[in-house]
Amino acid sequence: MYEVLEDFAQTNGLRQTSTSLKLLIGLSSILLCVSSPGPVAPLLVAASMSTVILLLARIPPRFYARLLLVPVSFAVMSIAVVLFITAGGAVLLEVPGLPLAITADGVNLAVLLLARVFGGMCSLYFIALTTPMTEVFDILRRLRVPTVFIDLAMLTYRFIFILIEEAGQIYRSQVMRLGYGRFRESVQSFGMLSGALFLRTWESGEALVLAMDARCYDGRLGIPGDARPVSFFALAAALLYIGVVFGVSLCTGGLVLV
Repeated sequence: MYEVLEDFAQTNGLRQTSTSLKLLIGLSSILLCVSSPGPVAPLLVAASMSTVILLLARIPPRFYARLLLVPVSFAVMSIAVVLFITAGGAVLLEVPGLPLAITADGVNLAVLLLARVFGGMCSLYFIALTTPMTEVFDILRRLRVPTVFIDLAMLTYRFIFILIEEAGQIYRSQVMRLGYGRFRESVQSFGMLSGALFLRTWESGEALVLAMDARCYDGRLGIPGDARPVSFFALAAALLYIGVVFGVSLCTGGLVLV
């Protein structure tokens, strides 16, 4: 999944768009979603970001739907709890035999949380699917973020892929040997996978250090820079979009149900 995300980030329809502009739109949208007092602005962000991702970035709709299914499923489980623990307002539904009820305030809060999660994740996927991580690191370097933090972030990002690849290879080998046929065997196989994964990751780290030393590593990783100018029209459109979402957030705050 992570490799596919990076592949789309390298080949999407917005690949040549300025990284600074995409980060401005994506991060501003996330902040507006999580701070919106009503669900209309986050839903507007979700709809607009999804439209850009599908039509302009040309991300396959089925793959994008699979990405959204994971955070939305966790949000739905959390909202199910919020519905019953939030009191206030008119009682809409009572559970027979249990001191549980769904109130208007609970529904309002649940809808707001779901809208915030949906809008924020669409904005985050807009950044992840259109912006390679190397360009994000380059932006951090231009913002004068300490070099040590950028290098640690780059190494961590690299080892995420190593960890996933090694875990996938070990897991497939165990499945082919019927290592997860029964519960006891599954527990033993998972323990062996964890131990082997730790050792392989350690070895991969040592190999990376040796490779960096062989290439005269001086304590600073090189970041390929590719600054793309931001046109006045694009910047004006981005600021207009952010302003519209901010205005909608201010004008539509409050309860969904009265």
